[in-house]
Amino acid sequence: MRGIDAGAGAAILGGMPRPDSAASSAAAPDAVRGQVERVTFHNEETGFAVLRVQVRGRRELLTVVGSVASVAPGEWIMAEGRWVQDRERGRQLRADRLETQPPDSREGIERYLASGLIRGIGPVYAKKLVERFGEKVFEVIETQSGRLQEVGGIGAERRRAIKAAWAEQRVVREIMVFLHAHGISTARAVRIFKTYGEEAIARIRSDPYCLARDIPGIGFLSADKIAATLGLAGESLLRLRAGLAHALDVATGEGHCALPEAALVDAAAKLLAADADRLREALEAEVARGALEREDIGGETLIYAPALRRAEIGIAARVGAMLARGEAGYPAIDGDRALAWVQERTGKILAPAQAAALRLALAQPLAVITGGPGVGKTTLLNSVLKILRAKNVRCVLCAPTGRAAKRLAESTGLEAKTIHRLLEPLPGGGFRRDEQTPLEGDLFVMDEVSMVDVPLFARFLRALPPRANALLVGDPDQLPSVGPGLVLRDLIATVPCARLDVVFRQEGGSAIVEAAHAINAGHLPELAGEGRDFFFVEREDSAAALETLLELVARRIPARFGLDPLRDIQVLAPMNRGTLGVRNLNARLQAALNPARADGRDEVERFGVTYRAGDKVIQTRNNYDKNVFNGDIGRIEHVSAEDREVRVRFDERVVGYEFGELDELDPAFAITVHKSQGSEYPCVVLPLAMEQFLLLQRNLLYTGLTRGRQLVVLVGQKKALATAVRNHAVRARCSGLLARLSAETAKED
Repeated sequence: MRGIDAGAGAAILGGMPRPDSAASSAAAPDAVRGQVERVTFHNEETGFAVLRVQVRGRRELLTVVGSVASVAPGEWIMAEGRWVQDRERGRQLRADRLETQPPDSREGIERYLASGLIRGIGPVYAKKLVERFGEKVFEVIETQSGRLQEVGGIGAERRRAIKAAWAEQRVVREIMVFLHAHGISTARAVRIFKTYGEEAIARIRSDPYCLARDIPGIGFLSADKIAATLGLAGESLLRLRAGLAHALDVATGEGHCALPEAALVDAAAKLLAADADRLREALEAEVARGALEREDIGGETLIYAPALRRAEIGIAARVGAMLARGEAGYPAIDGDRALAWVQERTGKILAPAQAAALRLALAQPLAVITGGPGVGKTTLLNSVLKILRAKNVRCVLCAPTGRAAKRLAESTGLEAKTIHRLLEPLPGGGFRRDEQTPLEGDLFVMDEVSMVDVPLFARFLRALPPRANALLVGDPDQLPSVGPGLVLRDLIATVPCARLDVVFRQEGGSAIVEAAHAINAGHLPELAGEGRDFFFVEREDSAAALETLLELVARRIPARFGLDPLRDIQVLAPMNRGTLGVRNLNARLQAALNPARADGRDEVERFGVTYRAGDKVIQTRNNYDKNVFNGDIGRIEHVSAEDREVRVRFDERVVGYEFGELDELDPAFAITVHKSQGSEYPCVVLPLAMEQFLLLQRNLLYTGLTRGRQLVVLVGQKKALATAVRNHAVRARCSGLLARLSAETAKED
């Protein structure tokens, strides 16, 4: 193998001594140049790498430790640093400076191509390419890619994929080096490239805050550090504008649709350590150019992102227009006769509250049906649908998540779609269905409305036909939507609504339902005994609760109830951090339920997470190009090092993710209660401990409990359970929607 020994490297670097020379100077760094034989470890987040390097004149490999944006076997490295004696790895060069260059020997090029760095080339094709083109293979890929088809097995499609991957890799590596030089993790480089293309570095130099706005995983503080290294002044208008936008974005992430002007300025001042007067000047400039909007509403002066203000206005206007019609406009329906007819057909007698709700749904163009588990919402909905379908009314059903839509379809026997799929998402964002291309139907039923936020509800209403009716079903006692607003609660306060609150108890009925209603009423649930479907397993501390939870999920529940630990059991947790947080639970559950193979195959580590074939994962953001959405849960079917791709099955669809896109997926052996909204699982296991104190809330416990269909097991401290039941505080959300809806309904009154 070709290489340049340490002495030659020192000569090239201006006479630096050999690393093992007694004449080594205390002032000058040691240097090594050689070829990477093996990448023992490389963390793409931090760039930290442990490399085994072949240097000419040395039989044994040298160990080099340092930070590098990207590295692959076969590449040349130039490293400067200090030799140290490590207890475990022996003598190694700890590099302060580490640079890579492409290999130029046949063997190095083959190893480099076989490393999986270029999608579409693995060990087999690497060998074929080097045999055919030798040291000129990189030049062929870049400038004469048509010649790649001279190699057996490479057709036009693979040739195009190799050329595209090579071009992308070259630019991505430039981005990596740029980010690494400015103190930011480099694992996001692929996503930055896909967002900005070859103009990425120019875009970042002109406005480093674009990273925080556009790239998931890169926060404002990281972008702010880059801005500082690029010489941007602390009170520059660009920085102040970015700080105001970020403060408002943080508030939106906490559920607010807007912020009072004074609160926004105060939040931005704390974030930026900037003068409030200068921020008010920047705010005026942002309002003047339309980047932010100001409105006096509900007795406050609120600052909005324009899209959210338009969404609120759109919802109120459409709700007002629907209520102004006064009646649903269905073919003539006598409420009493329809009630008698449907009870005779179904054999189910509706309770007085259900009968009143049925009349409301048949008469009103927009109505809300609310209530907890076991109060007969499904029976009522099926009765309404049966009556209307007998009148040839076209009924369209939807829900916020795939699992909620599937459950709605199963309970009604009709097709149900997610709201996103109903609206027909377009590649790159947006929906095909809107005022110009409305949906087709007469009645639109939306289930699980508690988890629908203002932007999505606005898009839904925009897409309804002019004379359409809507029936909204949800439970306001569950957690509010993850996105901004309190849509269901604001609608309940302003539009025709029926609340079902009588629990239909049956002999041997569900202890889950009984416990949920007890908790919702502020009472400790009865801790069920043997033979029931609700259990509390008491443990004194978080560590003991964790070990018990692992035993329950991996062995005891599957053995006793015949449930599959991956398919049927879902662990829910109040928070992400801590012993019983989602992150630690996922690591421990992955090790217990889907351990690594001995040969280390079928897995990849990215963004601090190991993704392994067989893992359960959850999509963390809407991806309109892939047609997968926030909250979709799937299973990893295959991890391909050669194609640098992970394939995930979501129900009947298989979706591919490049390694650089894996930040869209989180492990889902355990998920937060918030992420579980709209879903049901055969079995839910929920840990409760005082370490979760800040999130021990009644609506969170109630939501988690009602996700279980056949079995719910709480594990932890009774004190934590009692704390959650007592804590009924609901955090207020800043929004103008209620005021707008109240104004519209006042017109009708």
